Amino acid sequence: MKIRWLLLIVLFPQIVLAQQAYFVDGYHGGIYGHYPRWQTHFMVEKLKAHPDWKINLEIEPETWDSVKVYDPEAYVEFQQAMKNPELSERIDIVNPAYGQAYLYNISGESIIRQFDLGIRRLNEHFPGFSYTTYSSEEPCFTSALPQILKSFGFKNAVLKNPNTCWGGYVQNYGGELVGWEGPDKTMINTVTRYESEAFEKNSTWQTTAWGNSDTYVKAALAQGIEHPVGMCLQDAGWKGGPWLGIAKSTYRPSQYVTWTDYFEDYAVKQPTSQWDFSQEDIKVSLVWGAQVLQRIAQQVRTSENKITMAEKASAFSKATHQTTWPQSRFDEAWRTILLSQHHDCWIVPYNGRKGDTWADKVVDWTHSTNAISDSVTQQVLGAAQDIAYGEYIKIFNTQAVDREDVIRVNIQPDWNKNVLLTADDGQKTPAQVITAADGSKQLVFVGKVKPFGMTYFKVEKLKQESGEHFSNNESIIETAFYKLTLDPTKGGVITSLVDKKNGNKELVDLQSQRAFNELRGHFYEQNKLISSKDHPAEIEVVNDGPVLTTIAVKGHIDKHPFTQWITLYQSDGRIDFELDIDWQGSPGIGKYSQMEEYEAKDPKKAFYNDEYKLLVHFPLAFDHQKIYKNAPFDVTESRLQSTFFDRWDSIKNNVILNWVDVMDGDDNQGVALFTDHTTSYAHADDHPLALNVQYSGRGLWGRNYSLEGHTHMKYAIVPHQQKWDKAGIWMQSVAWNESLPAQIISKKANDQSLINFENQGWELISVQYDQDLLVRVFNAEGNEEPQNITLNGDFDEIKLVALNGEVLETLPIKDVKGQKTVSLSIPHFGIRTLKIKGFKSVKR
Repeated sequence: MKIRWLLLIVLFPQIVLAQQAYFVDGYHGGIYGHYPRWQTHFMVEKLKAHPDWKINLEIEPETWDSVKVYDPEAYVEFQQAMKNPELSERIDIVNPAYGQAYLYNISGESIIRQFDLGIRRLNEHFPGFSYTTYSSEEPCFTSALPQILKSFGFKNAVLKNPNTCWGGYVQNYGGELVGWEGPDKTMINTVTRYESEAFEKNSTWQTTAWGNSDTYVKAALAQGIEHPVGMCLQDAGWKGGPWLGIAKSTYRPSQYVTWTDYFEDYAVKQPTSQWDFSQEDIKVSLVWGAQVLQRIAQQVRTSENKITMAEKASAFSKATHQTTWPQSRFDEAWRTILLSQHHDCWIVPYNGRKGDTWADKVVDWTHSTNAISDSVTQQVLGAAQDIAYGEYIKIFNTQAVDREDVIRVNIQPDWNKNVLLTADDGQKTPAQVITAADGSKQLVFVGKVKPFGMTYFKVEKLKQESGEHFSNNESIIETAFYKLTLDPTKGGVITSLVDKKNGNKELVDLQSQRAFNELRGHFYEQNKLISSKDHPAEIEVVNDGPVLTTIAVKGHIDKHPFTQWITLYQSDGRIDFELDIDWQGSPGIGKYSQMEEYEAKDPKKAFYNDEYKLLVHFPLAFDHQKIYKNAPFDVTESRLQSTFFDRWDSIKNNVILNWVDVMDGDDNQGVALFTDHTTSYAHADDHPLALNVQYSGRGLWGRNYSLEGHTHMKYAIVPHQQKWDKAGIWMQSVAWNESLPAQIISKKANDQSLINFENQGWELISVQYDQDLLVRVFNAEGNEEPQNITLNGDFDEIKLVALNGEVLETLPIKDVKGQKTVSLSIPHFGIRTLKIKGFKSVKR
């Protein structure tokens, strides 16, 4: 055939061959999203009927467990196809993640477990399959993916999602092949959304690459792309078979390829450019502020925290007391939290039968994760006991650095006496009985605890202290850190926050039109902006003592009562806030109503516009403000002059994962904002930092995201000096999420510490057992010089391993003051996993 074409060209030079284009087809879905029972057999039959067709699969791994049960013949048929050389080379699994999560909205460790559990489960069905190229039909991307993917053995990644852009897309950039550089400088070969890959007209869900149209391919060729490629991973359940037979105006010739084929056999061999990728290059937006999404994000965050803490506690117990490692229980706990991170939970939470929507599933899934996690942690801490004079408090530190933090332990409701606690070294600390926002009783104290281990305090004697100060029209709280003033006549907003540790500097911008901690949003049914300042508030002292002071601000937003609990500490610069709004009905909150007129293809939608949502504001007295914000295994300095947008084709990444940090122009002073769930934040040159509290109205696909009952959320601010890394903001956020588990007990043991990091800016991400002890570390705050890790125990060797288990290096073991120590260098934002073989016991 090639000789025949060459002869034609020689004899008839006016004939010009069209440039070859390529197309990635396949299927996306699974039993939790969409995967009809006929799908498995259908794929095999279509592959046999169309010898030129190839499929790329993004199917939930758990799907194959079900297919094996309900259609064993089709299951065996597909397994054989995966073993048959003629068919298997036409099948590529491009996303083995267990729950097909968006990734940017969850923890870094969750991302690792998505791939770990997903690949393990798929290997049970398709042993020997290698995962080479990552691709997703949804915008399931985050900036730290290069190092995670390469550590799992992936060679390539794709940043296109042309046919399902409802939740967003990646910034168009570059040409045929790009070197995607992650925050730790790991590079992976990538096909991006080309500079020439435009948005489809009359669409809010597609780019021009979805069907390899003439327009798309010719634009790519004009850009200089030699081997243009388009993509569509069809929804499982679509019955048309090969997509290019369905798509209109398809460019010819277009050849079906798997993504791995394309990278290995067709694309240029070297990247045409290098992309210093930013998290803000991922342009994603969900219905942020919607109550249902808010609750899902909170439930997922809580479970993420609980499961990693439970694993650490269980690993410590196995290492020190040779207890059993409950692998099957942890696999089940991870299974349900990973499913609750499924992208459909976040983008279509209302879909499903009544009582079995995605939102309902998240409640069940996270409840299961929490039950297992709580049970494991409780076994390690021991059974709770009533406190009495002469007993002890046992605390477990989940991090491998010393921590001095506020510790909370539950006590009986009728116990109301402050006490004094004594540590092993004789240091004494006061403890205070408080009433939490949920009405429970807790004993709180500031304790210094040893790295990754158990620390004990003895209950010594009674102690009572008080120190509140209030005047008639203003309420003033004063600690060693701050003088905070509230105005009850204006809804209890904060009118002054003086930083006593920084030359009595006023942190609040007193000239701002917005008040500090003011709630304000546009209630479109009344066509007006409503603020918590519109009504006076009552201010009540809930707790006051030697450890902390909590006040409750009780006010109204229109007719809707709210309570804000504000807690300041005597020995900590963080200020905690807890907010509860009791909605009376379901008011519409946003710029305008789309109840009557909603067009899916209209790019302008109310839920995109954060400026009119109910926000809590934090005007700060800083000039030339800049924003830093965290992402999974990353921190980004924002390039946005404004976070606001109101159109699908103009999405900006305004996502807050754990924290955002506002700094002055010289990086001398800042205030970090922590949140208990992934949502959006607001900031602009002419708009103060604000946190999204509520949206109510039409969202994606015209669904009414209404309000029901209470909205409850937690957030915190941390004023600080120096840039976020020097100020330790990442690790302070970790401590806020990983509170120190504590229990009242009748007997004590010796304090024990298993792992100790020399670098205080390293996060102990996870500790688990896989025959040997696995310890995962993240360099959050930047020191790349070799640092010591001390392990208090006996072991045979310690290896550096990749996430797929491949051994990278055996680390030399040193003896430092009678303890085994290894030295390790980690790049900034890098993750490393240590495998410690033969760990036997801890020295007592």
